[in-house]
Amino acid sequence: MRTTVAVVNGQGQDFSIEEVELDGPRADEVLVRIVAAGLCHTDITLRSFLPEEMFPNVFGHEGAGVVEQVGADVSGIAVGDHVLLSFRSCRGCAPCRAGRVGYCESHLMLNYMGMRLDGSTTYRRDGQPVFGSFFGQSSFSRHAIASADNCVVVDKDVDLCLAAPYGCGFQTGAGTVLNVLRPGPEDSLVVYGAGAVGLAAVMAAATTEVATVVAVDLQPGRLQIAQKHGALTVDATGLDGAAVVEAVKGLTGGGASFAIDTTAVPAVVKQAQQSLAPRGTLVALGLGAEEYTLDAIDLLQNGKRVMGSIEGDSDPQEMVPRLLRLAAEGRFPVAELVRSYPFTEIRTAVADVLAGAVIKPVLLWD
Repeated sequence: MRTTVAVVNGQGQDFSIEEVELDGPRADEVLVRIVAAGLCHTDITLRSFLPEEMFPNVFGHEGAGVVEQVGADVSGIAVGDHVLLSFRSCRGCAPCRAGRVGYCESHLMLNYMGMRLDGSTTYRRDGQPVFGSFFGQSSFSRHAIASADNCVVVDKDVDLCLAAPYGCGFQTGAGTVLNVLRPGPEDSLVVYGAGAVGLAAVMAAATTEVATVVAVDLQPGRLQIAQKHGALTVDATGLDGAAVVEAVKGLTGGGASFAIDTTAVPAVVKQAQQSLAPRGTLVALGLGAEEYTLDAIDLLQNGKRVMGSIEGDSDPQEMVPRLLRLAAEGRFPVAELVRSYPFTEIRTAVADVLAGAVIKPVLLWD
């Protein structure tokens, strides 16, 4: 079938709205008509991060839509179901069997290489392959091929525009708090970067017993949202790294128990480490920098830990419904972070993200 996509034709290029050929679903796949897709920094970053030989490429990994076809071997998903799309996992390797699906042994191949495991692509243009299968979906497309393992069936009364970002950004921020750090009443948490992932972390922290939450950012509007949801704030505008660290330590009684970095800015990651209390833990979530420089003396003398997390150690089949329940209860109000754009205005949405004018853009097909 023919469908419309937002494709990146070469390394570092802009998104282009074009028509391509899309395969029908194989026995283990489903065809989803995309209604909405969140725009994530990862979609923007990988335009320049991937090598030239992996283009043209269709990105998008926070898709939401309606199932139109189901392969013969798929169970638990029916035509007409509303689904949120997240990352893929094989569900059969040792990490998957242990519940750590984000660390699937096939994670790289299933989510980033632009093709099925057999090397085929779901998209073609003028007879030539177009890379896709991004996070098992490539949801910057009017129609997408997904698999049972990355489709989460949701109630039909769920607003797909507001729910699309649960597939990655919202579950990453919230999962890092609820699954990885699990702060208690004696703990404090500092979040560097009050974007979609950071504010999801702040909102998730508000559902726990954590004593103190601090948000650090350069934009007063974002800090106001964090403050609205219980966080103390540090406006880092005009402050050097040492001043930011001291401000955080002052708000957390000498240092935070936990820190989350969503910025991927090496200097900020170092600040996050230095702002921890002894034996504190930093989780670095941002994608962009290839290397981070840490304060080795501080790390070693204070027994601190620096780690990463894939999708907040979430299993989407469990985490997405959990967060939707919290949202329905009014305890995870991430809907206020969303601004919708017509899919044809994807370049405007990208520009607004890079300018800091929007927190979470969601692209809608008409």
